[in-house]
Amino acid sequence: MADGAIVCEGLVRIFTAQGVEVQALQGLDLRMTTGEMVALVGASGSGKSTLLGILAGLDRPTAGSARVAGHDLVTMKGAERLEYRRSSVGFVWQQSDRNLLPYLTARENITMVHEVAGVVPRAERAALGDELLSLLGAAEVADRRPAEMSGGQRQRVAIAVALANRPRVLLADEPTGELDEHTSAEVLAAMETVNRERRVTTLIVTHDAGVTEHVGRTVRIRDGRTSTETLRRTDTDDEGRAVRTAEEYAVLDRAGRMQLPSDFVSALDLRERVRLTLEPDHVRVAPGESSPVEDGEQA
Repeated sequence: MADGAIVCEGLVRIFTAQGVEVQALQGLDLRMTTGEMVALVGASGSGKSTLLGILAGLDRPTAGSARVAGHDLVTMKGAERLEYRRSSVGFVWQQSDRNLLPYLTARENITMVHEVAGVVPRAERAALGDELLSLLGAAEVADRRPAEMSGGQRQRVAIAVALANRPRVLLADEPTGELDEHTSAEVLAAMETVNRERRVTTLIVTHDAGVTEHVGRTVRIRDGRTSTETLRRTDTDDEGRAVRTAEEYAVLDRAGRMQLPSDFVSALDLRERVRLTLEPDHVRVAPGESSPVEDGEQA
């Protein structure tokens, strides 16, 4: 598998609390190619954070398969898991105080990561730290502590810290959740630059609709499974202007199942059963007959 690729198939995660089982992931599939930048969206409780925790090496799936940057996350043992978290994957939290040590400057926060992990050769560390801060538009705060930075500056430094060990994958959990619209756009533009310049596979979990305008693909999770994907591309119209277009697709799993978008279901008042008709080049979905129970209730 190419460095930086993410492949999850039939991923299941079950939590048990006080004898009650909760299935957070129910056969989720996700594929990302090396260097791709994707937004992951979904309602609270849909499984986004659970998936991110597994991809970060912080949790293990109950069943299914997950491979990231050549590592099998299901069979991965202690030593490999530690190496994976240190050098293969970087993580950015929503809360800036979880990303940075408050008593260290931006440059010192990056240095601390280098010292603890020991992944980057000592002779390359200083130049790499300054290069990352410059690439992310945070060079002017290199010698400031987090309390002396704006929210956007802290998040850009947090991204630099997450990239300090040259990971192949960057995971971000609501990186713009504490920022205003303008600052969010600046941080996302910085992430685009890193993605483009470093070919770092980037997965952003978000509720921020503005994030989707900065990625080529948006994956939506519902009830622990991938439900739809929106693909975006930039075309040129007849007058030579760049036009951004988006098209939504339902995701078909290996068992042939898919989830219809909720607004489609509501618009046609689809319930329980639907009528399927195979046409020459498509499948037609129409409201089905009411169930016997409903007929009895109406009677």
